[in-house]
Amino acid sequence: MPTALPAERPIAAPGPIDTSPITLTPPLGVDLDPVWKAVVPETRARSNDIHLPISLAYAERLCNAFPHADRQLVRIAIQLHDTGWGRVDEERILSEGFSGEWRKAEIRFEHERQGCLIAREVLPPLGYCHEFVEQVCAIIDGHDTRLEAHTLEDALVRDADRLWRFDHAGIALASGWFHMDPAHYTDRLEAQIIPELSTEPAIAMATADLERSRALLKTAVIR
Repeated sequence: MPTALPAERPIAAPGPIDTSPITLTPPLGVDLDPVWKAVVPETRARSNDIHLPISLAYAERLCNAFPHADRQLVRIAIQLHDTGWGRVDEERILSEGFSGEWRKAEIRFEHERQGCLIAREVLPPLGYCHEFVEQVCAIIDGHDTRLEAHTLEDALVRDADRLWRFDHAGIALASGWFHMDPAHYTDRLEAQIIPELSTEPAIAMATADLERSRALLKTAVIR
């Protein structure tokens, strides 16, 4: 069940905060493998086959920091949140979804709507009940276009969706989407994305990843 969202920002965590490289803690277990197999075509759009597993790994770390959150809801919502990109015009993804007022781009609303449709298609045959599916959809709907999270689980998904950008793999992909070099993209991450994070663990992870990625990519020099 969704957990009420604390009022304070950033949200303090009762559990451990792991800021080591995300490659050290890949997603655990095989229980979500049937869901992955159900959305393989949708993972081939916009590098979802890289973005979604890395985001899931961050989501699991955030769930360790917030053990009272609904872990399964967070895991499946992050797993499916961007699958809708697989059912929209791929040319419009980059031309509209990553330029100008990109948060207000219709293509972003459309990928959220399609993501909810996909969740409603693939989850019930795998045994997930209607109530749970609608909770997943409530997170997917607005994860890019809403300014605020509605529940703790919503906040964790939104943070995990942003955290992957701080890893060197996320920087390599997303800097190109925004037509930026890695140095200026990491500047954007620090100035714009860290302030969007809702939880203390996410801020700590992002800060540690950003420092490592900048050192690895020599962004102080190659700019």
